[in-house]
Amino acid sequence: MLAFEVQVAGPYCTMMLADQGADVVKVERPEGGDTARGGAPKIKNDKGETQSGYFLRFNRNKRSVTLNLKTEQGRRLFGELADRSDVVVENFRPGLLDDMGIGYKALSERNPGLIYACISGFGSLDGYLGPYSKRPAYDIVAQAMGGLMNTNGQAGGPPTWLGVALGDIVSGMNAAYAIMLALYQRAQTGRGQYIDISMYDTIIGLAERSVTAYSLTNQVLERGRELFMAPWGPFECEDGWIGVIVATEGDWAKFCSAIERPDLVGHEGAGSGPERAKNMSGWLGEIISGWFRHQTKAGATSKLLAVGLPIGPVQTAKEIFDDPHVAARRLMIDVPDPILGTVKLVGPVPKLSGGTEPLTGPAPLLGEHNSEVLTEVLGYAEAEVGRLKAEGVI
Repeated sequence: MLAFEVQVAGPYCTMMLADQGADVVKVERPEGGDTARGGAPKIKNDKGETQSGYFLRFNRNKRSVTLNLKTEQGRRLFGELADRSDVVVENFRPGLLDDMGIGYKALSERNPGLIYACISGFGSLDGYLGPYSKRPAYDIVAQAMGGLMNTNGQAGGPPTWLGVALGDIVSGMNAAYAIMLALYQRAQTGRGQYIDISMYDTIIGLAERSVTAYSLTNQVLERGRELFMAPWGPFECEDGWIGVIVATEGDWAKFCSAIERPDLVGHEGAGSGPERAKNMSGWLGEIISGWFRHQTKAGATSKLLAVGLPIGPVQTAKEIFDDPHVAARRLMIDVPDPILGTVKLVGPVPKLSGGTEPLTGPAPLLGEHNSEVLTEVLGYAEAEVGRLKAEGVI
């Protein structure tokens, strides 16, 4: 797999596949490489050498090759690597590689089985282009335009970014999913194809609840004002916050039992999710919020779990790091690093009964695998690799 990637969306996609054994060759600029290498937090070792925590998050289990694509020789090497690849992933400006003569059209003519995934802000596939297609985008732009920010935050407050780059990360997930579909189809047809992933589409897909609500009711969901279901959300306890949802009338009866208010079952104004939602800003909200305020997080969790309701405390990163369930899931993995020694990172999410332990190869140093890839994959002699380096191609 050849990855011409930067920052988050492309690297997250290829890391998901590399974690499961894909051979990912990450192509970077000779001058500085992936801009994520300069991202914070920057951690120093005892020798004063610096590593980017930002870069480590998305780049384990890959090999790094530097290519100067401004040179004809660099572009030729990229094409030769693509000839020997099953998949190319890129998330630069749509059309950039086409302008260089190494985009999907040129590469697929030489390698008809090639699967080429392009992740962009607003899409890149002919026949699906819109008025925003040439716009640049970052995650916050996708979250803003795609509807998530409009429904997150407190009532009367500003729209709220969700605190995680969903436009990037979930676009990367969608790309990895689409690549697996395309590989399956290629096994049947022998043909590769172009994959178009849009960050804007991704966020609208995540915001489907509010979009569907508008489609069916012509109502726009507003942040902090739930229309259809209650109680739902974070509630403040004596020592912090918990998250809970009462999704059905059966769950409402259980909730009323747990808070010792069985009289609320069937009570006027509390007989359905929409009725309860309407009264959460008034008398019903005062009863429910008042009960939580007199509970500890552990106490509220215990009482609601006892009646079979889902509930959980709002946890910090430190609490997640120390959580015994996270440990039992072996979600945090130790990854070696040539600068920091060993770092603990969030590992692959899927657990497969026939799977092996996750791969834990380090994130590569810039150009670390130039010689290895060019000699092993392309069959170049070491002298030729040295010449390419001397000429500034790698």
